[in-house]
Amino acid sequence: MPNDAQLLFADHVGRFYARQYGFPPMAGRLLGHLLVCDPPQQTIDELTEALLASRSAITGAVKLLENYGIARRTRAAGERMDRVSLDPDSQQPQNFDAAVHQEHAALFREGLALLSDAPPERRAALEEMIALAEFLAERLPKLVDEWHAHRDDLRASGRLGRPRRTAGSAGS
Repeated sequence: MPNDAQLLFADHVGRFYARQYGFPPMAGRLLGHLLVCDPPQQTIDELTEALLASRSAITGAVKLLENYGIARRTRAAGERMDRVSLDPDSQQPQNFDAAVHQEHAALFREGLALLSDAPPERRAALEEMIALAEFLAERLPKLVDEWHAHRDDLRASGRLGRPRRTAGSAGS
């Protein structure tokens, strides 16, 4: 059972993710709990008890976090229940996929084509959005590479620990 400080942390994460990303509060609370719980793999029943929530609320939150690639379910051979944990890949930078921004730029260019005869001030917002999307598509892969080098330096110096591993997770 988590202590009061852990529950408070889970609540803070829940409020932040609800405000910042539109997550249902329970999904954010679940994420907060998974960040600090021990053991790092929890059954639905353990999560229900720890977060003082209904089974359906936890199941829905798990599904949402799975869809975002933040959590995953695993089942050991011979077990009859899933265990939920953070997906180790979720510790990598999110929303840094250049292809998404390339798609944004293409979508905005489609809108700009509709305004081909419009005055420049009417086209300006789409032109700026295209420029931003292209800028991000170009810069983000370099930024991710810089982050990985920085993270590796921090790990090598001992200033950053290694992420805890869950059953079946691979190193990054």
